[in-house]
Amino acid sequence: MRRFEIISTGEELLSGALVDTNSPWLCDQVRSLGLASARVTLVGDVLPDIVEVLRGAAGRAAVVVVTGGLGPTTDDWSREAAAEAFDRPLMEDPLARLQVEARYRSRGREPTPICWKQALIPVGATLLENRWGTAPGFMVEAGASLVFFFPGVPGEMKKMVAEHLVPLLRVRFPAPPLRTIVIRTMGLAESEVGRRMVGFEWPGVTVGYRAAMPEVQLKLHVEPAADADAALADALGRIGASVYGVDTGPLAEVLGNMLRLRGHTVSVAESCTGGKLGAMLTSVPGASDYHLGGALVYSNAEKVRQCGVPPEMFAEHGAVSEPVARALAEGIRSQTGSTWGIGVTGVAGPGGGSEDKPVGTVYISVAGPEVSEVRRLSLPGDRDRVTTFAAAYALDLLRRILERTPG
Repeated sequence: MRRFEIISTGEELLSGALVDTNSPWLCDQVRSLGLASARVTLVGDVLPDIVEVLRGAAGRAAVVVVTGGLGPTTDDWSREAAAEAFDRPLMEDPLARLQVEARYRSRGREPTPICWKQALIPVGATLLENRWGTAPGFMVEAGASLVFFFPGVPGEMKKMVAEHLVPLLRVRFPAPPLRTIVIRTMGLAESEVGRRMVGFEWPGVTVGYRAAMPEVQLKLHVEPAADADAALADALGRIGASVYGVDTGPLAEVLGNMLRLRGHTVSVAESCTGGKLGAMLTSVPGASDYHLGGALVYSNAEKVRQCGVPPEMFAEHGAVSEPVARALAEGIRSQTGSTWGIGVTGVAGPGGGSEDKPVGTVYISVAGPEVSEVRRLSLPGDRDRVTTFAAAYALDLLRRILERTPG
């Protein structure tokens, strides 16, 4: 595979003020074009540093993508770096000037003298129109390398990649399409997924992992001649019931489709997740087809009032307990008339834990037709991590129940 490199510019990336989301997205896009992502370089807004990394990348890679540094301000150096690195003086491009002017006037603004910097491109470069922002991009052929310059704004960059980079590379580097199969899992750590994949060997298939809290994704990168079906079957057999989808959307979407197809509904009672469970469900368009509503019941009194939890349970078992979780799920189901009820109660931290119920102790419960199940979880991490995983695991418990329950 041909080598592909990315250069992301900007002091805010080096300082940690912004996270570089462009590079992972770009790596994912170019794999299907037959390019191997080999290196990502972050560089600050220092002209000599940008020149140095540009020359190095162009000497190694068939394709280089530079993001950022195309704006009108004094810390935008990508044009000047391209001119110096490739010995191409900058000149104002008449079409670029028209595009810059049109972008500003479409927003009800008149270009000021500083704006015309965005119309400069290296001599011999190919202008790449930016229909979503003020700064055009450009492409320089430097020896055997194609070097693309795009804005750093993710929305602009992604659309310009689709409009300019992808079509051009398909013409320049025709290659059989590669397929990436994304296996989405819930309930296993990345290390455990990796352990189960030990010994997985199929010609033309490479494996990648992505921990995307709260799930782990296993990616099979499949070359055209490989046996994708057999490789996928092998991987699914190794991972087992923790797989909730293959090339699907997130868990809430998968679960929502299962509920919709069965004509089922769900409601939730949350005592430690602060609404995250309901938010996950309603993040999917059309969730009102199956999600009836929920209750945030942090006090014992509200657990009694909204979900009918028997008051004596708190004295006997405590608010964070299996009986209370079960009562929350059954109570919210009864109150709303939903097919399924989900209850969550736990100690999210950082305080409130005890020896027998330390921080991270969470009970999740699902109640439905002839079904009432509870799981105790011991979740590590801070409050946000505990509540996020608790909500996701609660959805996953319902998903697993539905998979083994006749429709």
